[in-house]
Amino acid sequence: MKKGKRIEINGKKIGDGEPAYIIAEAGVNHNGEMEIARKLIDQAASAGADAIKFQTFRADKIVTRDAPTASYQKKNTGTESQYRLLKNLEITEDDIKELIKHTKKRRITFLSTPFDEESCNLLHELGVPAHKISSGDLTNTPLLETAAAHRIPIILSTGMATLCEIEKALKTIGEGKSQAALMHCVTQYPAPMETLNLRAVDTLKRTFNLPVGFSDHSTAIYTPAVAVALGANIIEKHFTLNRAMPGPDHRASLNPHELQEMITAIRETEKALGDGVKIPTPHEEEIKASVRRSIVAARNITAGEMIRREMITFKRPLGGIEPEHYREILGRKTRRAIKKDQHIRWEDIE
Repeated sequence: MKKGKRIEINGKKIGDGEPAYIIAEAGVNHNGEMEIARKLIDQAASAGADAIKFQTFRADKIVTRDAPTASYQKKNTGTESQYRLLKNLEITEDDIKELIKHTKKRRITFLSTPFDEESCNLLHELGVPAHKISSGDLTNTPLLETAAAHRIPIILSTGMATLCEIEKALKTIGEGKSQAALMHCVTQYPAPMETLNLRAVDTLKRTFNLPVGFSDHSTAIYTPAVAVALGANIIEKHFTLNRAMPGPDHRASLNPHELQEMITAIRETEKALGDGVKIPTPHEEEIKASVRRSIVAARNITAGEMIRREMITFKRPLGGIEPEHYREILGRKTRRAIKKDQHIRWEDIE
């Protein structure tokens, strides 16, 4: 892969040198209700996210009827059947069309994670501009093949994965001629701080020369900004209208106000990072003369007197010979009398 490779979603370039692409992860926090889903879109757009992402699946196609819930799902919902949990969170084709229409109205990109091939094809047919593949499907070759065949960007989450597994998944995506980006994440809801391993963002970038993001499952507001400072090109973060709502992901999500704080922190971090070129700013140039020092007379010096170290000192403002040259004037005679606290200039010495 060529270094500095980028992808593009809805006209926005994603990669090094571009602003971080921020995905507000609604996921299934709509609880199967379109009114909640529309409000999530409104909040994500108002917060300044580039995209909002939902999840598209058919419970019959992704889980057996007797599959138990994951531990975090059971803890957060009290439901033991993963099938029943997911069945209640499905959204229909008409629902997706309505949500896409609403995102266009709010000028935010609609994305959705497909969990089965049928859903993947549906999203493509509806014009969704990129596929987001979940960590659990990184080894789901048939789904990767289906997504890659659409030749639109694929954002691949890498929770639970080894570098070898990621390489295999990227090979499958590459065979379909699709562009790819990777998301570092930890599959734990919520993820404790000590598990986040944000330096893995750089590891993935160096290993695969692709845009790399951070899908944050912690409850912290500032960790995405730290990830951006470490080079993350994409940020994905769960959010909800209310953490007290029933559902598997609400407790590991930000509320709308926190989402806005997170995005503001990312954009401020990007400003602070700068371009890495070390030159004085215009303001620094303006104040330089006021805060840098010059060589000045420590006492009255007569004309023709030989300058010794105890006869000079170094004070603000800049205006005479700079202190770095002090050795060059020692032992030289003055051309004129110099009063105490006056700048010593090159023309003042022989």
